Amino acid sequence: MSEVKPLPEQAQYAGDSATAPPFARGETFAAPASEETYAHLRHDQLIQRCAGLRPVLAAVVHPCDAPSLTAALEAAGQGLILPVLVGPEKKIRALAEACRLDITPFRLITTPHSHAAAAEAVRMGRSGEVEALMKGSLHTDELMHEVVSRQTGLCTGRRISHVYLFDVPAYPRPLLITDAAINIAPSLSEKRDICQNAIDFAHTIGIARPKVAVLSAVETVTEKMPSTVDAAALSKMAERGQITGGLVDGPLAFDNAVSPEAARTKEIVSPVAGQADILVVPDLESGNMLAKQLTFFNAADGAGIVLGARLPIILTSRADPPRTRLASAALALLLAEARRAA
Repeated sequence: MSEVKPLPEQAQYAGDSATAPPFARGETFAAPASEETYAHLRHDQLIQRCAGLRPVLAAVVHPCDAPSLTAALEAAGQGLILPVLVGPEKKIRALAEACRLDITPFRLITTPHSHAAAAEAVRMGRSGEVEALMKGSLHTDELMHEVVSRQTGLCTGRRISHVYLFDVPAYPRPLLITDAAINIAPSLSEKRDICQNAIDFAHTIGIARPKVAVLSAVETVTEKMPSTVDAAALSKMAERGQITGGLVDGPLAFDNAVSPEAARTKEIVSPVAGQADILVVPDLESGNMLAKQLTFFNAADGAGIVLGARLPIILTSRADPPRTRLASAALALLLAEARRAA
């Protein structure tokens, strides 16, 4: 069995644990002056960490446009995935020829259309034929409809959720945001699962005791703003052992979740404020806007993965740069490696 490799000495974790995650904290990655001078080293380190691991066998669902097929082959070229292409054979082969991509080394399972491709990929995941799924050119809803099917899907006892892993130039640590892609308006019990999924994921990538900030617009609890009530309840649930493995606090506004100065100014006494590893957003709309603002205004690089299913699901976007697509595949490989070791 392959062993997860530690990072070079200069990138070791400097927090309250001897565990070395695939990212550095502190001054190693001080914010640069511009996007051009920032190399997104944390995601590069994440990809490098996978060197020597057995690639994750991934069903690539309906890779029928250039970005999705290219993403799968890029990840294969880096040794992150071994793709199984699932979709209309003639369309995929014609696309590969037009893009001058060599797909001959890879298995291709033909289906008549995208819906059938999603159903077949999920069946393969359920039967253990593949270790991960990778979204192609179909809509996320179409794929997830098959994933969450009670009879034939990939559900577990945990709510399925999405997490972004952001490398933000202005932030001295990796930043996880959840859920900005799957759950539209989660209930309190669903937020509990979303929070636990993110904590477990943080452990997998090497953050031993993640600090979880449950976000709202304010840091005081008021019944007029239900997200503050949910945040307070989640904090208490963590105290009572209903959420485990991390420090959970909320409600916290975004500024005092990530800025020690803002937290001091507002006199917030919290083990999480100003140094959050995970941001739990109130709903999909706020999370989606936050993620895109970080990407387009802050030069952030956000890899993403779906958690809580029987296997990891890579959701790539046509707008993602190559590093982001590779980092998302690397996350799937690290999750698969953890499952292999279990």
